[in-house]
Amino acid sequence: MAYWAKKSDELIREFSSSENGLDEKEVGERLAKYGLNDIPVRKKKSALSLLISQMKDVLIIALVIASVISLFTGGVSEAVAILVIVVINISLGFIQEYKSEKSLQKLIKYITYRTKVLRKGEVREVDAKYIVPGDIVFLETGDRVPADLRLIETDELEIDESIVTGESYPAHKISSPIMAKDLAPQKMENIAFMGTLAVNGKGKGIVVSTAMGSTFGKVVGFLKTEEPETNYQKNIRKFGSFLIKGITIGIVFIFIVNVLTGFLSSSLTAERILDSALFSLALAVGIIPESLPIIITIGLSRGATLMSKKGVIVKKLSSIEDLGNMDVFCSDKTGTLTENKITLIDYVDLDGNRNDDLLQLASSCTSIVQATRVVTGNPLDVALMEYAEEKGMQSPVGERVELIPFDYSRRRMSVIVKRNDKHLLICKGAPESIIQASSKMKANGRIVQLDPVKAEEFSEKLFRKGFRVISLAAKDVEKKPDYNKDEENNLTLLGFLCFKDPLKPTAKESISQFRKLGVEVKILTGDNPIVARTIVEEVGIEAKEILVGEDIDAMDDVQLERTAEKANVFARLTPEHKARIVSLLSKHGHVTGFLGDGVNDAPALRYADVGISVDSGVDIAKEAADIILTQPSLDIISAGIIEGRTTFSNTTKYILNTISANVGNMATLAIISVMLNFLPMLPIQVLLTNLISDGPLLSISTDKVDEGELTRPRNWNIKLIGRFARFFGGISSVFDFVTISLTLILVGSNIALFRTCWFIESTLSEIIVTFAIRTRMRFYKSMPSKILLLSSVVFGLLTVLLPYSQLNAVFEFYPPTPFLLALIFGILLLYFIVVETVKHFFHEKSF
Repeated sequence: MAYWAKKSDELIREFSSSENGLDEKEVGERLAKYGLNDIPVRKKKSALSLLISQMKDVLIIALVIASVISLFTGGVSEAVAILVIVVINISLGFIQEYKSEKSLQKLIKYITYRTKVLRKGEVREVDAKYIVPGDIVFLETGDRVPADLRLIETDELEIDESIVTGESYPAHKISSPIMAKDLAPQKMENIAFMGTLAVNGKGKGIVVSTAMGSTFGKVVGFLKTEEPETNYQKNIRKFGSFLIKGITIGIVFIFIVNVLTGFLSSSLTAERILDSALFSLALAVGIIPESLPIIITIGLSRGATLMSKKGVIVKKLSSIEDLGNMDVFCSDKTGTLTENKITLIDYVDLDGNRNDDLLQLASSCTSIVQATRVVTGNPLDVALMEYAEEKGMQSPVGERVELIPFDYSRRRMSVIVKRNDKHLLICKGAPESIIQASSKMKANGRIVQLDPVKAEEFSEKLFRKGFRVISLAAKDVEKKPDYNKDEENNLTLLGFLCFKDPLKPTAKESISQFRKLGVEVKILTGDNPIVARTIVEEVGIEAKEILVGEDIDAMDDVQLERTAEKANVFARLTPEHKARIVSLLSKHGHVTGFLGDGVNDAPALRYADVGISVDSGVDIAKEAADIILTQPSLDIISAGIIEGRTTFSNTTKYILNTISANVGNMATLAIISVMLNFLPMLPIQVLLTNLISDGPLLSISTDKVDEGELTRPRNWNIKLIGRFARFFGGISSVFDFVTISLTLILVGSNIALFRTCWFIESTLSEIIVTFAIRTRMRFYKSMPSKILLLSSVVFGLLTVLLPYSQLNAVFEFYPPTPFLLALIFGILLLYFIVVETVKHFFHEKSF
């Protein structure tokens, strides 16, 4: 039988406790058995393990292999350049993860406090971590619940459970058993959850679960598991595998073809075999976009820096790209879309008009002593007092004579005030309770007979708008020595107070912006369906169907995946429900983001491709998140999406440009090498071509991105990269063959001059084609960044001038004549025009 279904004496016997609590010996034995009531963070990762994890990246492994090959093929400078890129990338990734790991080792603040516990008949205050199952714990207003408690005594106890259940309003707690086999946390009225806050009344409970066995601990347990692979990590892994597969096939194919050619021409020697091996290795290395890791890191770092200026802490750099690729944004409601603060929104009489007299009377009927000006206590009373003070109406209508406290049996409270030598009873409470105690109502400025149907319909209408509705009534009473709840009869119903957890100022505009960016929004909340519907309608989301936790429990993963795809509002969710929905959306091919700030959001934050929390959120949510907002404005996320898409777009430019150019050049070299009795380019020249052409592209992260590239989420598409490489690589090869054919005719037997001309053409072609490939528009309609333009000019001049410099002997270059240079430039101009012309055809067919 569950704890909530058992009687108090049964629980005490089950935990071998007593009405006087445990003695020190029993506490010591239980501490030894159960351990401290402490929530440990996940197993600490050493600096060495973090460093090794950086080296496991498939792309990093490919680059290390490339550097080794470069070293053996004579490309020392290329090898050093690749290793420098690898070291920088590993270092930046290590630093970022090390900082995150340090933050994860902080103790959770909700368990570092003291609590009142009964030991051997005495109430003692002890450190919460020494609480054990069977302890009897006392709660009062303002106390943090130290462990999961089965309440055995309550006195108007209300607990703010929003961090666990997502409920906006405090939960009223009882001590009687609840006869049910299964209960959602929102319905566990006799359970107090670890980490929640008592906001009203008092109570006593027996500890049933501590540490990792508590509801709080089970949520924290998600952080001990290995983090699921994000969309970015999947794509990098796939791209790395794609490169390694291509390199392996290329090495074997080119080597075999060259060896067979030598064999068939009867010129196969040991030297030819070695040259063929080195040549094929150099060509394979040339395919690798070795600058990709540093270009990605520069782009992500730039995005993180820009976002930090807007109040965003980026814990994991790769989350910026995931944010840009996100196509489904899931959000909790309480504290993320809303302020997580109960606020008085309206106060209306029975004619539907805002009535200041109503507010004046209501502000005198609270459990707060006005003279102290301390705004603490029942959240509804606090909200009422704060609103009245803001409106300058906090002065009481008279001297308070008596307070008749609230209790949940009658669900109302009253005060008696003295004004103008008369005594007035003001009563405030649940509409059905106040209507039951009333016989009259004030309508159209007159006191008339109560119409209970009209009054109930009026309050129900307000409730359907998502308000927490409180009724107000009053009557004149005779002067007495004391008053009690029996005075609450024949009241005159005056009107209604409307409370709500209001939207954040930027919530509606932010949700609208998400839709403009092509991101679907889904609301996942632990709150009730009526409140959820109201909030989503306020932010402009059409709630087609609201799915609740009970519905989800009845579905298997296949059914839920299909339903979650269509539904956009989910209510009464547990932490497990949220995590399951987010996980299934990711498995369905979506790039998911989740915004949450409570304990109940931590699992979903963990399972999302990009988890987002807020600085005011609980520590556990911030630890599980990848991005933390330090400002309350949600439009920062929209800005982050644009930054992510900018980074992704520029990264894609580099990949498409480099892969297509390298594949084209390398294919040409591989084919032409079979037709010639000499290598068309020396290994060191191949690597130099690759190194120089990558120079301008190191600044690609600063490039401007066309508006059309930012309007919808995009994702890595390995098939598209392959098609692009074949299509534009093929065009590149055609012009390569034109260059080679004309050069062979013009240079005769001067092999060094042939190689030099071919080096200049192949290097410059990759630099200039960037300006056609970088945009889908006509190149002159999309201006590149000044840095990209300047670096392209610098590296282009370097390519042309290198054969005329003192270094030409090192690379075995021969200075070309002005005529040859003019011919090369003419071929490059024609190449650029062709690519610029056909790129629209390719994009139309591919999308």
